[in-house]
Amino acid sequence: MLGATEDGGRLLWRVMTYGRRSGGRKRQVILFILYVCVCQSGAETLRYSLPEEMERDSFVANIAKDLGVPLSQLAARKARVVSEGNEQLFRLNQNTGVLTAKESLDREEICPQSDTCTLIFKIFFENPLQLIRGEVEVRDINDNSPVFPEKEMVLEILETASPGSRFPLESAQDKDVGINGLQNYSLGPNPHFSLALGTGKDGIKYVELVLQRQLDREEQGELKLLLTATDGGSPPRSGTAQVRIVVLDANDNIPVFERETYKVRLAENSPLEQLVVRVAAADPDEGSNGEVRYAFTQTSERSRQLFQLNPTTGEIRVAGKLDFEETKSHTMVVKATDGAGLSGHCKVQVEVLDVNDNAPEIALTSLSASIPEDAPPRTVVALFSVRDRDSGDNGRTECSIDGDLPFSLTPTFDNYYELRTNAALDRERTAEYNITITATDWGRKRLSSQETIFVQISDVNDNPPEFTQQVYTMSVTENNSPMIRIGSMKATDADAGINARVNYALVRQEGKEQPEVSVNAENGDVYILRPLDYEKVRAFEVTVRAADGGSPPLSAQAVLHIAVRDENDNAPVLLHPAPDSSAAGELVPRWAPAGYLVAKVVAVDADAGQNAWLSYELAKATEPGLFRVGLHSGEVRTARAVTERDAPRQRLIVLVRDRGHPSRSATATLAVALVDDFSDAFHQLGHDPASRQQPQIAEEEMLTTYLIASLCCVSSLFLLSVLVLTANTLCKARVRAELPPPSPSCYADGDFASDGVGVGSTGTLSPAYRYEMCLTSGSGRSEFRFLRPILPSLHSSAEAGQDKDEELLRHSQPPCDREAQTRSKATPPF
Repeated sequence: MLGATEDGGRLLWRVMTYGRRSGGRKRQVILFILYVCVCQSGAETLRYSLPEEMERDSFVANIAKDLGVPLSQLAARKARVVSEGNEQLFRLNQNTGVLTAKESLDREEICPQSDTCTLIFKIFFENPLQLIRGEVEVRDINDNSPVFPEKEMVLEILETASPGSRFPLESAQDKDVGINGLQNYSLGPNPHFSLALGTGKDGIKYVELVLQRQLDREEQGELKLLLTATDGGSPPRSGTAQVRIVVLDANDNIPVFERETYKVRLAENSPLEQLVVRVAAADPDEGSNGEVRYAFTQTSERSRQLFQLNPTTGEIRVAGKLDFEETKSHTMVVKATDGAGLSGHCKVQVEVLDVNDNAPEIALTSLSASIPEDAPPRTVVALFSVRDRDSGDNGRTECSIDGDLPFSLTPTFDNYYELRTNAALDRERTAEYNITITATDWGRKRLSSQETIFVQISDVNDNPPEFTQQVYTMSVTENNSPMIRIGSMKATDADAGINARVNYALVRQEGKEQPEVSVNAENGDVYILRPLDYEKVRAFEVTVRAADGGSPPLSAQAVLHIAVRDENDNAPVLLHPAPDSSAAGELVPRWAPAGYLVAKVVAVDADAGQNAWLSYELAKATEPGLFRVGLHSGEVRTARAVTERDAPRQRLIVLVRDRGHPSRSATATLAVALVDDFSDAFHQLGHDPASRQQPQIAEEEMLTTYLIASLCCVSSLFLLSVLVLTANTLCKARVRAELPPPSPSCYADGDFASDGVGVGSTGTLSPAYRYEMCLTSGSGRSEFRFLRPILPSLHSSAEAGQDKDEELLRHSQPPCDREAQTRSKATPPF
C-alpha cells in the first residue's frame, strides 16, 4: 500500500518539472534544496508493505504511478532504486515503472531480532539529481511453529511440595512476531498440575508448572505431561514437548541465590573466556541434598551460544563474539539444583557496551564518470552515503578529501554527501582525478575507511592550435618538378580527440594570384605545384591557417616564406658586340703599343650569384700572342706592340663563361684590322683574313670605285668644313678682342655638334664611349683633353659609320692642318 505521502511525491515531481521548464539549473538547485528540507522533516517518504515469502519478482508498487512520473522520464533520467545496506533487494523496471522484489524475502532472516521489519530504499533520478526515500514493511506470515529447546524436560519434585508451588519450564521459541508469534501454552489433562503464563519485562512469555494436588511418590513415582505451545496465526501452528516429572523423597531446603537478579555491563569486544559473573546459591541441607549444580533455563539459544555456564562453580564466561549492533542486552535464567532435585532460580542481565569496532562504510549511489572541463563550480559529481553501525560518538562520522583537489564535499541528509567541484577545471593540466574520500568516526580510537572515485575530465575546445614557429622559411631550386615536397609546417593543439585534430589550409587573399604552393590539410607538408623561375620570382610569402576540429573551430596563422634558389639555366648574353651581327670590326693602328685597348666585350647573365659571375678568355685568334682579354673586364687589348710582320686582318673569338655548375658560355667574334693609316680602313675590313675565298675581280674594282668616290666626297666636305671653321674662328677672334678676359668653358658633345665640329669614334673603340671636352674660348690654339668616359650606351650602325667617316676625314688631312686645328692628348679609354 502507498503511504500517506503519495501526494507529496507527486507534488515534488511537479515542482521539479516546473523548475526544469521555467528556470534552468539554478532554479532546480533551489527546488532540490527545498525538497531536501521537506525530506528532513519526514514528510516525503513512500511507504509500502509486502508479506514475506513472496515469490521472486513479486510486485511491490508502481513507482511511476505513485509519483506521477511519465514512463519516458524514468529512462531519460536514469531512474534506479538503491537499497540500504550491501544487498540490493528491489528492482525498478524503467519501462513500466514497477518496483519488484529481486528475491523471496524472509522476515526472520532479514530482521531476526526485530518485531517490525522495515526495509529502506531510495529512488534516484538524474538530470537533475533527485532522491526520494521509500520504506517497505515486510509483513510477517505464520510460517514458523513454536519450538521447545528440548523435546523432553525433566523435573524432580519432592513429594512434600505443597500445592501452589511453581516450577519454571523451558519456554518455546517462535521466530514469527506479533499475532503470529507464541501466544499460549496448554498442558495435557492430569490431576496434579496446571499451567501459569506470564510475560517478563523484555516481553517474552514464560510458563510455569503449578502444583495443584499433593504428590505421593509411593502412589506414583513419575508423571509424563504433554506441553503444547500455540501461536496466533491463521491457521495456528503449535509445538510440543514432554514434561517428565520425577517425584523425590522429601528434601527440606531448596537452593537460594544471593541475589534474585545479577546485572552486568560487558564490552562487546570482550575476549573469549572472560568472566562475566559468578552466581552462587546456598543449600543448608547435607550430603547430596546440599550439593548445588547450575544450568541455564528459559534462556534463548543465541545467549546460550554467547555465554558458557560452569555447572559446578556457577561462573558465566564469554563463549562467543558479542556484537552490540546485533543485540544490546542478554537476559538469562540460571537454575540451581541440589542433589535431591530441589532448585532455585535467578536472572542474569548482561548489558553489552558499544565499542568502536566498526569502521564507517561508504556506499556510492551515483557517479558521473566524466564531466566537461568547462563545468561551472558547484557541479555535482557523485552522491554517496556513509554508515557506521556503532552508536553514539562511535557512530558519528565525518568525511574529507585527501590532497589539494578542486573538489569539495557537501552533506545533504541521512548521512548522504555530495561530491562537487569547487574551482574551474582544466583538462590540459589534469585530465583525470583519483579522488580518495576518507570517512572517519568520532570514537576514542578513531576508525576510518576510504573510497576512491575516478573522475575523468572530458575535453572542450578551449585551446587554439599553435604553430611551432611564427615564420617558416623554406627554399626550392628553380625548374623544380611539379608537386615536389619542400618541407612541413607543424601546429599542435593542447585539446584532445577531434578538438586536437588540426587541418591546414592556405589563407586566400583577394586581389592576389593563385599561389604556386599547396599545403597538405592533414600533416602540413608543403608542396610546390609548378616549376618556378628564379628570374621571374625570387621569393614569395603565403599565410597558412591551422584550424582544429572543434565546434566552433579555433585557428591560428603562420607565415610561410619560400625562397627560390637560382639554377644555372641561363647562358651569358652578349650586349657588345651584338650577337646577331656577323663580326664587329675594329681598327688598330700599326703604331699601337702593348696594352692598347682594342674593344670591350660586354655580356650579362640573367642568373644570380656565382651563376652570374662572368669570365672572359680568348678562345681563338689569328695570332694568339698579339691580343689578350681581361678575365673580368672583357677588355681586348694588345699583348705586345703591333709590328709590320703582323697580318693586317685579325679574327678574334672571345669566350664568355659563367661560374655555374655546369657552366654556360657564349662567344663573341671580333674582326680587327691593322692599318697604317685609317684611309684603308674599309679596304681592310672588307676582307676577312680568315676567309680562304678570293673576291672576284669585278667586285674588287667596284669596291675601289666606291672607295675613291667616297674619299672624294669626304675630302670635299672636309675642306668645306675647314673653310667654314676658319672663317668662324676669325670672326670670333675679332669679337673676343673687344670682350673682357675669357673664362674657361666646358662643352659637351652637343656643343661641338652645334659649332660644326664632330667628335666621334676613331673606329678602334666601341661607339658607346664618349668623352667630355673642356676648351678655353680665348685660346688661339684649341686645346682639349679627355676627362672621363660617359656611361656606355648603344648606338645604331648608322651612327657608328658616321663616326668612322669623320675620323677618316680627320686623319686624311696633312699633319700641319690637324695641328692647326687641335692639339690633343688622348688617354686610353676605360
